[in-house]
Amino acid sequence: MSSPMTAQSFEVPASVDRVRGRAAAVGVAGLAAMGAAVVLDAPQFFQSYLVALIFWSGIALGCLALLMVHHLSGGAWGLVIRRILEAAARTLPLLGLFFVPLFFGLPHVYEWARPDVVAKDPILLHKAPFLNVPFWVARTVGYFLIWSLMAFLLTRWSAEQDAGRTGDDVRFRRLSGPGLVVYGLTVSLASIDWMMSVDPHWFSTIYGFVMVGGQGLTALAFVVLALFGLMKSEPMRSRVQQKHLHDLGKLMFAFVMLYAYFTFSQFLITWSANLPEEIPWYIRRLSNGWQGLMLVLVVGHFALPFGMLLSADVKQNMRRLAPIAALLFVMRIVDVIFQVAPQFHEGLFVSWVDLAVVVGVGGIWVAAFCWNLRGRALLPANDPGFEEAFASHGSH
Repeated sequence: MSSPMTAQSFEVPASVDRVRGRAAAVGVAGLAAMGAAVVLDAPQFFQSYLVALIFWSGIALGCLALLMVHHLSGGAWGLVIRRILEAAARTLPLLGLFFVPLFFGLPHVYEWARPDVVAKDPILLHKAPFLNVPFWVARTVGYFLIWSLMAFLLTRWSAEQDAGRTGDDVRFRRLSGPGLVVYGLTVSLASIDWMMSVDPHWFSTIYGFVMVGGQGLTALAFVVLALFGLMKSEPMRSRVQQKHLHDLGKLMFAFVMLYAYFTFSQFLITWSANLPEEIPWYIRRLSNGWQGLMLVLVVGHFALPFGMLLSADVKQNMRRLAPIAALLFVMRIVDVIFQVAPQFHEGLFVSWVDLAVVVGVGGIWVAAFCWNLRGRALLPANDPGFEEAFASHGSH
């Protein structure tokens, strides 16, 4: 297999540049709206900003985890989407920069960041050695340094493989095994810092698993949508086969069930224990209109995708698989709002700021993703498993 084929046959289509330009324009408009939101309603802005950061960082982290799973397990499914996973993972330093404005608005989001509140609350005083602004900021910086380093190494080695300097490089596997363990631990800690501590009196021992499952599902939904767009042009149009889509559909189906299992287990354990320090989180979300949003999630986040993904024909057809991915993509945004917003609003309330911030951050993120994708061949032709993965290509 020659390098000219890698460089010429698998070039990124021009449509990626068009998407990048449009995303950047949307991102700039969103940033302008975000600036207005800061002036008009700073507390709401920072609460909505947290939602956007959790959602978009979840895509990048989920892609990093899937990339490591691919390097450990192999398989054609991973080679098809490897460039998408790598491009998304390389946005982690940008997302780390996006967290910086949140550092200045922590008191608007977290009770433990307000000294006057902490001084009157024995529980917050007890948690103060861990939940304090300097330590929280240091941990967040540390998380992104670790994640960015793993993404940098995996993508740099991949570039070396593209250049023909390496073949079956064991470095991928040697990093990915321990890397998945580190990913699980750091994401679990980050879930406590970023999400669980929004209500510092509540806790759940399974919440880290909920975050990991959510990130995997969000990443898969994004990957399928990105692949759907790329399949409209060469080289993906003639290379992606039904078997590849079927594998991705099965993975999405597995993560739909996994996330539902984690979230229902958390609910069941909390409700069965009936402890006063645990159940208020759910009581708040089962009353005052929020229960309607929970019903939307039950149907749109689980029941509909689960029912549709039971069909093998659906999983093998991108025209049917992509709408399911789009539904899950939207439901993941709704789910993050559902986890954050009830802490600040008694009744059902979704602000225009939520949409503006998610779109603003998302526009810049998608533009950065397209920039990263543009820098590499779309398929890793020098990977040892390439020929087997794309044997008898031509139908999808």
